[in-house]
This record gives sequence, C-alpha cells and structure tokens, in this order.
Amino acid sequence: MSIVIAVDGTAASGKGTLAKRLAAHFGFAHLDSGALYRLTALAVLEAKGDPANEADAVKGAQTMDLNRAGDPAIRTDIVGKAASHVAAIPAVRAALLDFQRNFLSHPPGGSPGAVMDGRDIGTVICPTAVAKLYVDARPEIRARRRWNELKGMNIRRAEQDVLAGRVPGVEFGQDAADKSRPIAPLKQAPDADLLDTSDLGIDAAFAAALALVSPKVAKVLESALKDRPRG
Repeated sequence: MSIVIAVDGTAASGKGTLAKRLAAHFGFAHLDSGALYRLTALAVLEAKGDPANEADAVKGAQTMDLNRAGDPAIRTDIVGKAASHVAAIPAVRAALLDFQRNFLSHPPGGSPGAVMDGRDIGTVICPTAVAKLYVDARPEIRARRRWNELKGMNIRRAEQDVLAGRVPGVEFGQDAADKSRPIAPLKQAPDADLLDTSDLGIDAAFAAALALVSPKVAKVLESALKDRPRG
C-alpha cells in the first residue's frame, strides 16, 4: 500500500508548489489533479471535439496525455474555458476519479508513495491519506501570486480581473462555486492540517508543511519496517 499525502486548497495558495517539493523530498510521485481537467480539455480541442459534449469529453479523459502536464498550452484561455465545461460533466469526473485513485494506489516508477494536490483529494479522492494539508492564503495575496505567474507566461491580465475570476482558467471565481457545490465541494477535511501561507515565502511555507507531514509519514514507515518479515 502506497503512502499518500493529500494537499488541497484554494487557487494560488501555494498548494501545487508545496506538493511538488514534498514529493521531491520524500521521493514520491506527484500529480496535480487540476491539470487532468485541462489535459482532458486539450485532448478534446485537438481532436476537434466539443468540450460541452459528454461523449467528446469522456473520450478526452480517456486519451489525455499526462506527459503534457507541464505544457504551457493547458494554461491558455481557450483550454481554461474548455476545462470548465468538461469538469462539469459527471461522467468525466467519474473517469478521472478512477484515474486518480489508481495513480495513488500504484504510483508510477515503483514509488513508495504519492503526493496529489487539488480541491477534493483529502475529502473525496483519498479520505484515508496518511497526511492531509489544506493550504490557503488571503485573497489579495493569492491574486498577486497568480497575476505574477500569468505575467511570467506572457499572459497579460489586470490583477483585479484575476481576483474577480474574470480570467478563463484561473480559479478565483471558481473558489466560491466549488465550496458550495453539492458534489465534492472544496473544503478542509476534518483531519487536515491548515497551512496559511499568506505571510510565508516558499521556503518557510515548505518548512511548515514538512513539519506537519513528516511525523505522520515517519510513523507509517516505522510501522512498515516493524511488520516486514524477518528471516
């Protein structure tokens, strides 16, 4: 059984960066669940399909290429808008749920564990995760971070538009909707540790995350060593 670290949180709170660093620290596999919907949308668009059509969207979920998770193409306005359509289709969510759970149960490369970040990892995808973090920050801080990120990708948008959710593919406008949706709402799991990164640089935020996660991972590893057959 693999060790799972679930990292949930709001847009631009730092959850993705922290998840990647935690995965590198422990030698675990990493998956950004949010990228799956963008990859699905990209697959639909490249196949000349309709993101709002269930059959096209499900086919996109089945044929998406995870190796393109770092492709700047999935961060474009067009793909962002298409991703919002495919994410609203229950059959797509069901297909990606299976994909995510399989990833956590059988991490690629024979890794002993996996770190997944998203919006419902600790509550829906893997409620039994060894360690859970819920990462958040003040809205104005998150808006500035995402604005700088977009600027770094040569995507020019007004900072106030980012905060107001008027930029396709940027989740600020989706945060409130995700918190109130009836299926898999964005919320802190009862057993998740809250990490507010508002006043923390990335190194300080990582140190705080590591301090919360390490004891739980160490406990599981220690238990596994004790249970290992001897002889």
